[in-house]
Parts: sequence; C-alpha cells; structure tokens
Amino acid sequence: MNNNDRLLRLRYAIDLKDSDMIKAFELGGIVLTREEARAILTKIQDKWVDHAENNVYEKAINNQMLDAFLNGLILLARGPQKEHSVEKILPQNKEIKYINNVLLKKIKIALTMKTEDILAIFAEVELFPSKSEIGAFLRKEGQRNFKPCGDKYMRNFLKGLGLYNRRVNS
Repeated sequence: MNNNDRLLRLRYAIDLKDSDMIKAFELGGIVLTREEARAILTKIQDKWVDHAENNVYEKAINNQMLDAFLNGLILLARGPQKEHSVEKILPQNKEIKYINNVLLKKIKIALTMKTEDILAIFAEVELFPSKSEIGAFLRKEGQRNFKPCGDKYMRNFLKGLGLYNRRVNS
C-alpha cells in the first residue's frame, strides 16, 4: 500500500471533498492546484506497461507530503492552538519511517478519538487488537513498547473507519 492509496482510502472513509483536501494540504504547507489533487487520486491505467503493483498514480506523494496533509487535516478539523505557532507544533523536516503509525496517530488527533473508538473501528471489520497493541502503535518510534503498524492493520482501519462513520452519521 502506497501513500496515494492511504490518502484515497482516508478521503473516502471521512468523506473529504476536493476543496477540503486542497485546503488541508495548504494548511500543511503544500500548495496544490485542483488538477494536481486529482492526479494524486488518479491511477494510471496502462495495459502495455507491467507494473509490479496495480497502484501507480499519476502523481505519487511521499511520506513528507502525506504528513503535511495530515498536519493540515488536524488544523482543518481542530483549528490551530493559540499559544503555539504552527511550525512549532507541526515540524516537517524529519524523516518518516513508519508512516502507518503516523497516520493512525494523526487521524486519532484530527477526529478527537479515544482508544475505545479505534477498537470499535477495528471491530467493524472483525479485527480485534488489544488495547495495549493499539497503545504500542501510538507510541513514539524508539520507545521500548513501540510496534510498527503494518499495512494490513492500516487497510482494515481505514475500511472500518468508513463503515463506522457511515453507521454513526446515518
């Protein structure tokens, strides 16, 4: 699963419009046009080229771009903190090794979720991690109990988030 897949699935799960997605990128420090935003979400359909995966997009995004989007999503959903500057809260010059863990943390922050909410989302797709396992995903990298969040968990989390939001909002 690449970053474009993560963004596309997240966008579907939380029902994010194009204008809100562009605004989140802008708040994260990346200026996108509507055409660039569509290119990020559009898969290349080329029958002559054999891709190792079928997930090749017109414009690929890297970990820093996805992180900037997630920072912008937090600011879009919750607003900036008054006592801190945006640059101090959301540093963007670090290398990101475990993007799934970052994605889970920042979605939790943006949607003001608790661990119980995350467990309910996983239950939507009949996956039942323990509370301590979720806590291990949310820990800082390098901490003793840190555990990398795999693509399977993230794929199921984003699918469950979509199901959970549609059930709660209907």
